Amino acid sequence: MPSPTIGAGMLADITDPETVGRNRLAAHSDVLPYADRASALAGERETPFRRSLNGAWAFHYAESPGATPEFWEPDYETADWETIDVPGHWQLQGHGAPQYTNVVYPFPLDPPEIPSENPTGCYRREFHVPEDWDDRRVVLRFEGADSALSVWINGEEVGYSTGSRLPAEFDVSDHLEAGTNTVAVQVTQWSAGSYVEDQDMWWLSGLFREVSLCATPETYVADADVRTELDDDYGDATLRADVTVAGAATDGTLDAELVGPTGETVETFEAEIPENERTVELEAHVENPDMWTAETPTLYTLLLTLEGTVVRQPVGFREVEVRNGQLRVNGEAITVRGVNRHDFHPDDGRALTYETMRRDVELMKRHNVNAVRTAHYPNDPRFYELCDEYGLYVMDETDLECHGMIHAERVTHISDDPRWERTYVDRMERTVERDKNHPSVICWSLGNESDFGSNHRAMAERVRELDPTRPVHYEPDTDLEVSDLVGPMYPHPEEVRDLHAEHDAPVIPCEYAHAMGNGPGGLADYWETFDDLERTQGGFVWEWIDHGLRQEVEGGERFAYGGDFGDEPNDGNFVCDGLLFPDRTPSPGLKELKAVLAPVRFAHADGELSVENRYDFRSLDGVRASWTLLYDGEAVERGELDLPALDAGERASVDVPAEAGEGGEYTLRVEASLAGGTRWADDSHRIAAETFVLGGEAVLPVASPEEPLDVAETDGELRLSGPEFDAVFDTERGALASYTYRGAELLSAAPELDLWRAPTDNDRGLPVGRTFLRSHAESTVDIDDFWQVGFAELWREHGLDDLRFRVDSVEHERDGGDVLITVTGRLAPPIFDHGFGVETTYRIAGSGRVDIRTRLDPEGGFDDLPTLPRVGLTLGLAPDFDSVTWYGRGPGENYADSHQSAPVGRYRADAADLHTPYVRPQANGYRGGVRWAAFGDGERGLLATGMDGFAAGRDSETLESAAHEPEIPSLDALTVSLDAAHCGAGTGSCGPWTFEEYQVPVEEHAFDVSLIPFEGGVF
Repeated sequence: MPSPTIGAGMLADITDPETVGRNRLAAHSDVLPYADRASALAGERETPFRRSLNGAWAFHYAESPGATPEFWEPDYETADWETIDVPGHWQLQGHGAPQYTNVVYPFPLDPPEIPSENPTGCYRREFHVPEDWDDRRVVLRFEGADSALSVWINGEEVGYSTGSRLPAEFDVSDHLEAGTNTVAVQVTQWSAGSYVEDQDMWWLSGLFREVSLCATPETYVADADVRTELDDDYGDATLRADVTVAGAATDGTLDAELVGPTGETVETFEAEIPENERTVELEAHVENPDMWTAETPTLYTLLLTLEGTVVRQPVGFREVEVRNGQLRVNGEAITVRGVNRHDFHPDDGRALTYETMRRDVELMKRHNVNAVRTAHYPNDPRFYELCDEYGLYVMDETDLECHGMIHAERVTHISDDPRWERTYVDRMERTVERDKNHPSVICWSLGNESDFGSNHRAMAERVRELDPTRPVHYEPDTDLEVSDLVGPMYPHPEEVRDLHAEHDAPVIPCEYAHAMGNGPGGLADYWETFDDLERTQGGFVWEWIDHGLRQEVEGGERFAYGGDFGDEPNDGNFVCDGLLFPDRTPSPGLKELKAVLAPVRFAHADGELSVENRYDFRSLDGVRASWTLLYDGEAVERGELDLPALDAGERASVDVPAEAGEGGEYTLRVEASLAGGTRWADDSHRIAAETFVLGGEAVLPVASPEEPLDVAETDGELRLSGPEFDAVFDTERGALASYTYRGAELLSAAPELDLWRAPTDNDRGLPVGRTFLRSHAESTVDIDDFWQVGFAELWREHGLDDLRFRVDSVEHERDGGDVLITVTGRLAPPIFDHGFGVETTYRIAGSGRVDIRTRLDPEGGFDDLPTLPRVGLTLGLAPDFDSVTWYGRGPGENYADSHQSAPVGRYRADAADLHTPYVRPQANGYRGGVRWAAFGDGERGLLATGMDGFAAGRDSETLESAAHEPEIPSLDALTVSLDAAHCGAGTGSCGPWTFEEYQVPVEEHAFDVSLIPFEGGVF
């Protein structure tokens, strides 16, 4: 059994919200000591005074804290223990299982009590202390431990801490000896702190961030609070630093040097350490420094030298304020092109390497993202260093969410419970102290989805005591009692306009579009609103990456989501709602976001091209542009644009020596690229592109010559033949049963009217609907007023997933050299009396061309159905037709409300490459704005025209039957949809339905599609 010190004591600690730590050092900025100026400027983490304790630790997994052995004792033997990687989560290394919930707690809701079955990790390792550390102070630092940890050195108890995503430090100087030492750490999966760590993510435990030792002199820099103040013209600056000195000495000298971005000394100064005061105030006037912004991330370095060691602090000369209702940096209103980001890796959970974080930052910059909300906790501290260096604005959110409290019926909400105030304030205080010197941090956030109560007021008061230089955000504070920003979640663009009218504060949604599965749609609509209003300054998309965990299964591997580990309760694939797939491959949604966020925008009207600089600070000196004239999607002429060096926000006309000619359709494509390489992209990187239709009409690449047509009528069939084609029309089914060209069958399934698509995540709606909405509704509002089901549920309720066609009549006649076959009937589901009257006319020519005109009329029972999934034809192609060429929007998938990233052009793809591998299979791969599309085997094929767009791949039933991408069977034959109208992608998985203008209304539809067989030429 554990010793009394740890047994009863720790068990009491982990259920006490007022015990946030014992013997834990006060939070502070990064004050890692370096041996000299050069190493401090280099900024490498490994110094003579720091030892990493990352790596293999001995590990024992227990069912509860009371079931652990006395493993902290100096002579305890761990030979039979397993090893575990630190940083890492024990659930991802064979101990316990991950669990995903969005809102609900995975244990009984009875704060601050936690389950007796409380998985506990026992960690132990040896480490070496050099002899020259004997006269130094040594600190043991944990960057993150989920959820509560206790620490021993050489058998002696050191301390305790909660706050999973915040550092915990302990002075272990008196517990160490030169040579070999032992550290033992006990981490419990649950604690009182778990009630405020109910974020939308996997529940994962353990020492998941770096562990290290740091040795300081006896007198050392304990903290530094660095601030820059700009003059009224935002030109010159004053650097102020309050440096906390601690340790043995009562006096001495602190030397300081401000080093410029190219290594030059800007200012040197020294200060005497007051005999009775341990705060040294430094001040320097700096003339016309290069300012830090996300577009121009110029960094200076402040070096603080004391007792032969050097501490470095980043300095970005910038000032943040809310003035005249706008969020401003250096006096200018900024545009927040943001995303929400969790620390996540598909193999390692929240244990990220530096290179993974760097990749995130570089991908953000390459996709025109300039801001990050650290949802919903402070991210790994190294991420902020990268944001400083590369240029990203950060809304720094503390480690606090108690969303699941919405299910409490007996318990006062902990956000308004005085017993929890210390927990709330402690987490906010530690966030500010850790990150206060990062210029990238422009706003503090009090947490997420935790109602609003007295504890938030206390947090806000403490934030402003610690740092009055940055604004505060908290989304549930809708009355702006403590928040300086209006930061709603998932408002419709019209709601954004209403909020702008109601408030004099900046309106910056902390979450707007929901990037789950196929989507988000409507990004351009949001940005039209943001651009149109003075105080709507952008927002943050939810979220950066799908949290799919790589899981080995029979036959291979998959990206797992809630429920795949036997975890109950769970919220399914709602954890996969990112702009990146789990392996960090950009999704179509991220490509669309990049296009919408483009900092350079082109427009074309009345034969004139204009360019607008959408940057907030930069001119277009660093941008070059080019143009391409295309004829029916093929480039015929190119050139460079003489781009003016516009300042931020300016617009000008640009000359383009290109005009539409005779014949087919002419389009003008304009692209803007970096004129020189950066640390995140080379000089060929494209930042913006637009395509404009100049005029003309597309010419089909295949002909339909006049040919004789023979018709033979047999029992139940019409047989039609020309010189090179044969067709059989089934008059009982009212369908084209066979269609051959030059002896080869073109179809595997007849063209049929189809209104269904495999529901997307956004079609399915919010999987925790009422729960989520209750947390966002005022208590006086009926929850039913907020609740809306997803489109898919409405579609199924109306039977659109099981429509059946009844043939009422089939008639045929000669019309010149063609044959007209008219089929009338009704398309309707079982059970109900509503349906669609249908009339389809097939005009078949001797060349083999088939023109299909379809008209459908809804009949009753659709009053509460806002949209159809789609309206079009579905057909199956011959198995060897595996190539597609089309003229329309591309090359990637695009929809009515998400096509800014898809310029009109002529594209070719293998059929398999048209598929988008969403973690949970769903409708995908649609290409809109299509003039024609040709499907074939490289020699012969079938060209379709007349539709608005197409999708080619697996049929809807196959996609719906698979729960994970690897479960989709191999593609044997293409199922093709040729659509007259297709519902937009929307963002309905956690936001508004697809906007009305992108829906497919339930009304009469009439459309034409032509099928033309061909050989050679197109591919």
